[in-house]
Amino acid sequence: MTKPKKQTRRTFLKLLGVTGAGLVIGITVTRDRRSPFPANDLALEPDAFLQITPENVVNFFLPHAEMGQGVYTGLTTLIAEELDISPEKIQVHHANAHAAYRHPEFRMQITGGSTSIKVRYQPLRQAAANARALLLDAAAEQLAATRSDLTTANGDVVWNGKHFPYGDFATTAASLKLSDDASLKETAEFRYIGGDVPRLDARAKTTGDAMFGLDVEIPNMHRAVLVRCPVIGGAPKSVNANAARETDGVTDVVTIFNGVAVVATSYWQAKKAADKLEIEWDYPALQRQSSAEIRAAMEAALEHDDGKEIYVEGSGAAALDDANSVVEATYWAPYLAHAPMEPMNCTARIEDGNCDVWVGTQVPELARGLAAFHAGIGKRHVTIHQKFLGGGFGRRGMADYVSEAVAIAKESGKPVQLVWSREDDTKNSYYRPASLTKYRAGLGSEGRIESWSVKRVGPNILPHIVEHMVDGMLPAATPDGIVSWLSDRPHGVFKSLVGDPFSVEGLFEDYDIANKEVRHVTHDPGLRASYWRSVGHSYSGFFKESFVDELAAKSGKDPVEFRLAHLSDDSVLRRAIELAADKGAWATGSAPGVFNGFAAHTSFGAGVAQIAEVSIENRKIRVNKVTCAIDCGVVVNPDIVKANVESAIIYGLTAALYGDITLVDGQVEQGNFHDYTVMRMADSPQIDVHIVSSTRDPVGVGEPGLPPVAAAVANAVFAATGQRLRDLPLKLA
Repeated sequence: MTKPKKQTRRTFLKLLGVTGAGLVIGITVTRDRRSPFPANDLALEPDAFLQITPENVVNFFLPHAEMGQGVYTGLTTLIAEELDISPEKIQVHHANAHAAYRHPEFRMQITGGSTSIKVRYQPLRQAAANARALLLDAAAEQLAATRSDLTTANGDVVWNGKHFPYGDFATTAASLKLSDDASLKETAEFRYIGGDVPRLDARAKTTGDAMFGLDVEIPNMHRAVLVRCPVIGGAPKSVNANAARETDGVTDVVTIFNGVAVVATSYWQAKKAADKLEIEWDYPALQRQSSAEIRAAMEAALEHDDGKEIYVEGSGAAALDDANSVVEATYWAPYLAHAPMEPMNCTARIEDGNCDVWVGTQVPELARGLAAFHAGIGKRHVTIHQKFLGGGFGRRGMADYVSEAVAIAKESGKPVQLVWSREDDTKNSYYRPASLTKYRAGLGSEGRIESWSVKRVGPNILPHIVEHMVDGMLPAATPDGIVSWLSDRPHGVFKSLVGDPFSVEGLFEDYDIANKEVRHVTHDPGLRASYWRSVGHSYSGFFKESFVDELAAKSGKDPVEFRLAHLSDDSVLRRAIELAADKGAWATGSAPGVFNGFAAHTSFGAGVAQIAEVSIENRKIRVNKVTCAIDCGVVVNPDIVKANVESAIIYGLTAALYGDITLVDGQVEQGNFHDYTVMRMADSPQIDVHIVSSTRDPVGVGEPGLPPVAAAVANAVFAATGQRLRDLPLKLA
């Protein structure tokens, strides 16, 4: 059977087009004629990213959000390398919403998918190289020098032993024709790429100078607290706000599309007054759902619903009939919240027909569209002031908190800063969807996997994302009926017509197996879902690598050798597995009382392999050490790569050992870190990260460290106890 084309993130736009929301994306690619930064007639502005002033200030406009992952430093390093200037001499500015900063693959301004370095590696280097060449042309003209006699050194043009700052030639350079194909440096010439350039944002963040959304202060700013329906998706039906209005400091109580907001001069005043509101709610259908019923319904669907065929290779599941033996197992992953350290917040001001929004967001262009919709003005009248993000993990890829802040500002007539409490953040998130997955594999007489069948049951995230985007991407004049129709339509489309690539990614791709089949059953109880760090890979890494370990045990093979036997010689994952096994001393075994588990997974173009060293203490799982190897192509900054992998491992361990969002009558039970636990320092393992040397172009590093870790721990628990833990979070019987 012919192998069909895989559905990947690159098909995102095509899938949206099928839903009828192609119009939504079509709107985003219209030309934005506003300047991306304040113009300076005397400065060199070769593109939207660089500005070099006569005062010798080099400004770089950062096209992606800095949320701790290091693009503030990494992307600046690319500019610095080709411009031949130390990174710390470059002034970095958060780029606001503008078409010039759209993601070249996603076609909208977004930070996500572990793609920032990947998609900007060549373009930013080329932009800086072009600017450097233009400065040399200008210097040759001004100095009446031969172009070949000029060189550069750390922000200066050098001629006859004399140094002239770039700014001396900025105005002349601005009048010359820009070449778009200046020569790039060879790898051997790199001074900054590949080195541990110190974090450029470190000083500002440690001194408190860095501006996050919560740090924003503007004249006459009021604080707002929003009371939302206890069941996500509900709306207020009636409100008694008398007691709230009488509270000191309260200036307004307003009703918006999803709740009732109290506006006051301080957050605490607004919070205390909000507790006095008496609200009758119009509850959504989600009210009828609880976690036990949701799982039971998913189990029934897994058993009785064949679902939609997503991928077939060879003879597919039919090949199981010819297997020497068949192994099957079912795995569960629950809903999860993101829990970034900085809760959602947004400051909005509407004055004189213009709207200013101060916010940390992964989607500034969508935020601008939603602000325009709720302010009732055109997008050209909205300015997004991007700030540092106190964690994103995909949560700030949704901009519902922007919609709320702007709606409150409009209804109250005041500049407001909306702040979510931790409880708001946990109970009103967009969640990582729950998943139930069944694997079946046929083993040959030599213990090799000959056939592989997987069926996943659970919600899709793309319909929820499209539903969220519609208000922000359609023209303001679009009738409400069309908006509602477009919002609802994707759910049915992704259930019956097309597969959501996020739902099945990572379930089947890694290993060379002649016969594969992937099916998907959509079951969505209505709890809104969205990106969560590593998206579908966050659960598929656990499912797949736990199952592969079971197959290795069934075959009587070493887990590492078993994996390598199903990988080609040039596999990215092979190189990571071999390095992890070497650095983690897999072949020599573990110390007494410590047990090793192995897992490997490819996501976002990077191959990652991990060894978890686990001990069992009073029937509790303790992870003592994780050894990790990653093959992510050319490394711009090794220290930042390691920090990203370490962060992903800790985030993944939190989910593996503790993470669980549960519902009772549609309401999220968890509220704060006492019942939605994050890993504490005392429980964090030693982490050793090793990077595979590579010459291929960079790929993702922010997320790939997460998918294998839960399986590595579960496989170590099996080595320690003989128990196969197939449900997350991992709990010993």
